[in-house]
Amino acid sequence: MYIPMGNVVICGYARSAFTPANKGELRKVRPDDLAGNVIKGLIKKSGINADDVEDLILGCAFPEGEQGMNLARNVVFLSGLPMSTGGVTVNRFCASSMQAIHQAASSIMSGSGDLFIAGGVESMTRVPMPGFNPMLNPSLIDINAYIGMGHTAENLAKKHSISRLEQEEMSLLSHQKAFEAQNKGKLDDEIVSVDGVKVDGCIRPETSLESMAGLKPAFDKEGVVTAGTSSPLTDGASAVVVCSEDYAKSNNLNIMAYIRGMAISGCSPEVMGIGPVISSMKALKRAGLDLKDIDIIEMNEAFAAQSLACVKELGIDMSKLNIHGGAIALGHPLGASGSRITGKAASLLQTEGGRYALSTMCVGGGQGCATVLERAY
Repeated sequence: MYIPMGNVVICGYARSAFTPANKGELRKVRPDDLAGNVIKGLIKKSGINADDVEDLILGCAFPEGEQGMNLARNVVFLSGLPMSTGGVTVNRFCASSMQAIHQAASSIMSGSGDLFIAGGVESMTRVPMPGFNPMLNPSLIDINAYIGMGHTAENLAKKHSISRLEQEEMSLLSHQKAFEAQNKGKLDDEIVSVDGVKVDGCIRPETSLESMAGLKPAFDKEGVVTAGTSSPLTDGASAVVVCSEDYAKSNNLNIMAYIRGMAISGCSPEVMGIGPVISSMKALKRAGLDLKDIDIIEMNEAFAAQSLACVKELGIDMSKLNIHGGAIALGHPLGASGSRITGKAASLLQTEGGRYALSTMCVGGGQGCATVLERAY
């Protein structure tokens, strides 16, 4: 059944360069400063009136240390937004910034504002996984609620009979697509310079099947998942402008895409990477669409095994998937990835053509999150 979303639009997208944690060029940048610089860049790029922004909704997977307190409110101060703009920090692990977009869209549909900035940030250098002081509930340990992400990828590889070579081929393709996009300048417009850093640092053009074949399994000594087929620990921030269509048109903003469907789903933590399957199907149904109607698919590559399991389950056409590379090549700064892939999907609809796009991702703990967009003409 088609459920109308109302006229909620995306009118801007920006991100920082994504660089390797602990050794990349953003390792010395505080996450609040990183997000603040991206928001500044987004305001300038989109041409919005900062005084009209109702709320900054900022996702972060491990909101402690330098990305703790109410991070979003602190970023309001650092980004040049006025004191009148609110700030709220949300956490849905890897989907935190896609949740921020959903929250902004829901607020607009309920009449609780016209203009929002939704995004996310993660410095995996400054706040390592799983945070500084995790205090796990013993009863949840018994049901694998805290299972390591790499082990969930191994579980999916076994369940879906995904070979190591298949994973390495997908990883190689991700790096090749990202390197080509970088060389052709197709990533330049989305990246805001932060401390002079404007080039992604996780892309490895020298990657080959031969080099990956020599890597040891990363999570299970008898397993098939390696560092080469996993997204790297990454520092980065991203954000999008979310507003009502009426506001966009009355303020002459560039409408990139309409939000047509949103969904969350849950699954077993032991196979959390399959989460995008159900959430994507729900979001598509709410948009009145089928997967065959989708022209652009941005799916977060947490692991090649995880992505391939979703590709097989959904029947995804690989030619539509992550056409400028995915997180294995670009990086996965947890709280920032959801707004990156959604903003990227909106951007690709404008630059590459097509009518509909899907952004979708898995979430630690066993969830999926998905957004359907329609190109604005």
